[in-house]
Amino acid sequence: NSAETSRSVVFENIRGCSPKCLRILLENISGLTVDDDFTVEVIPEINVAVATFIKSIDTEEFVKTCSQNKRVKEFKMTARLLELTQSIKAENIPASVSTDYMTVYFESARNGGGTVSDVQLFPEENSAIVTFGSHKGNA
Repeated sequence: NSAETSRSVVFENIRGCSPKCLRILLENISGLTVDDDFTVEVIPEINVAVATFIKSIDTEEFVKTCSQNKRVKEFKMTARLLELTQSIKAENIPASVSTDYMTVYFESARNGGGTVSDVQLFPEENSAIVTFGSHKGNA
C-alpha cells in the first residue's frame, strides 16, 4: 500500500556533507528540485538530515538509489525511510518548556499521544524532536 510508505528519508552520519552540499546531492540523485519537490531539514546536533518529498516519488526506490550512490558512500552517509509517526518535529515551543513537560504532553491521550521514548529540545530553534516508542512489544 503506497499510502503507508513514508514520504521522508533520513540521512544519518551527514557530518562530512554540508547542508548545501546535501541539498545539491539529493537534487542530483532524485532529479527533483529542493523546496519545490522536496524539503531538507538538517538536525546537526544528532548528525542527521530528513528529506521530505512533496512530489510523489517511490521513496523506497530512492533509498536504494542513495545507498548505491558513489558520493553518498564517499561521505559514509546512510539513508533509510523515516518510520511513519516514529518522530515528529514540534515547533514554536516556548524556551521555558522542559523535556518532562513535552513527554507528558505528547503521552496525553487527549492530545492523541503515545508512549514517548525520547525528547530532544532545540531551544535556539524553539523546536523539539519527539520520538515515540514502537507499538510492537519487546517480547
